[in-house]
Parts: sequence; structure tokens; C-alpha cells
Amino acid sequence: MQSDIGESGPSRSISVTEDVRTYILRRKRDFRVSTSCSGAILLPTSVKPPKATDLQIPVGDYTVYISKYQARHIDTVHRGMIPIFYEDLPDYEF
Repeated sequence: MQSDIGESGPSRSISVTEDVRTYILRRKRDFRVSTSCSGAILLPTSVKPPKATDLQIPVGDYTVYISKYQARHIDTVHRGMIPIFYEDLPDYEF
């Protein structure tokens, strides 16, 4: 069996929605789209560091890295990829 690791696929464009652009710019950091058990997830690179094989999409002064495995399946980096934490919800109190 031959592995597809290291083979380049067809070049295509992946877009980032405006709400995700705003999310990234407000947090002032790089992010990475990687694989989770529930699908693609957008995490800060401090949590999930980029890999040399990742695609890179500039967002202002920051970069969204996309796992080459996720890049095969997505056309858009969208809000559904952002994990929701209670602290991020408006008017949340402990």
C-alpha cells in the first residue's frame, strides 16, 4: 500500500469568514485548523502548534494554519470550527 503523505494535491482556495477573521484579530494570535473527534476545530497555535506541511492563510498580521488532512475536506474556515467555552459566552457568570 502506498501512502499519500508527501504528495501534493490540487491547489485550491480556502476562505475565512468575516466573523472568524474578527475572532482572530481580536485575540491577536495565530490559529490552526486541525482534526478533533467531532471534525475540524480552530485552536490557537499555543494549544496546537503548526506543522511544516500545513497550508497558511494570512489574516491581518496573523496566520491560520490548516492541517493538510483538513485542507482536503474544507472550503471555508467558519464559526462552527471555533470551540465554545462558557467564558466566551456573553453575560456568563460562575
